[in-house]
Amino acid sequence: MESRKRFPKVPPLVQGDDKMKIKWLGHASFLITSSNGTKIITDPYPDGIVAAAMGIRYPKITETADIVTISHNHPDHNNVGAIRGKPRVLRSSGTKEVDGIVINSVTGSHGRFRGPTKVFKFTVDGINLCHPGDLVRLLRPDQLKELGEIDVLFLPVIGIPFFGKITTHAARPNLVCEQLHPKVIIPMHFRNLQCWMPFPTIDNFLKRDYGLPHKKLNTCEIELSKDTLPTEPQIIVLRSAKPRTTNGSNHRASRLSQIPN
Repeated sequence: MESRKRFPKVPPLVQGDDKMKIKWLGHASFLITSSNGTKIITDPYPDGIVAAAMGIRYPKITETADIVTISHNHPDHNNVGAIRGKPRVLRSSGTKEVDGIVINSVTGSHGRFRGPTKVFKFTVDGINLCHPGDLVRLLRPDQLKELGEIDVLFLPVIGIPFFGKITTHAARPNLVCEQLHPKVIIPMHFRNLQCWMPFPTIDNFLKRDYGLPHKKLNTCEIELSKDTLPTEPQIIVLRSAKPRTTNGSNHRASRLSQIPN
């Protein structure tokens, strides 16, 4: 039987001086904004007919970005055309620096018949964030060494649909924590009312006893700073972004939030 490591409860995150922002747009797409305004969007999901055919109901992405990362070339992860501005698009492995953001990437596995997926690491305002795309196998020691320290992990919820079983090792937080030692885990890529793709729901995911504290927030966006990250890992569930209202502002519940007690 798989051993389960227990972690103590940790204090809430609070806002610091050099704050960066994380906004969950939906599915595997996040908007990461540095304190100086540089914007990164990960794995933009489709809209229109493609989204409808795939069961994706998230609002159309309308954000502007300086950098876009694509973990793999599947239609629910590669809608670069939705991004406004003239972003630099990153799809390959290696280390790059774009607009002062150091980005490192290694090639992981999306499964035997699904091909590779890029695992991206961003260093933003001193915080190391990891977006592994649709990673389903744990990383090799040399890949872990290449990525280095991870503070925030965007974790894909992948497993047998509708039965709530998390079948891949890379989707088990306790095993991922033993590899990457993140301080904050933000789930993504799960089934909900805005995504009818055949994945487990977030409640399926959370009801398994991983020994990790978790919080579900009624906001799509949080602020983090390096000096206020927790010392032990915790799971933070964000609500996906809502459409803009008729006056052009975001829904009230989408305002920035610090993680509460």
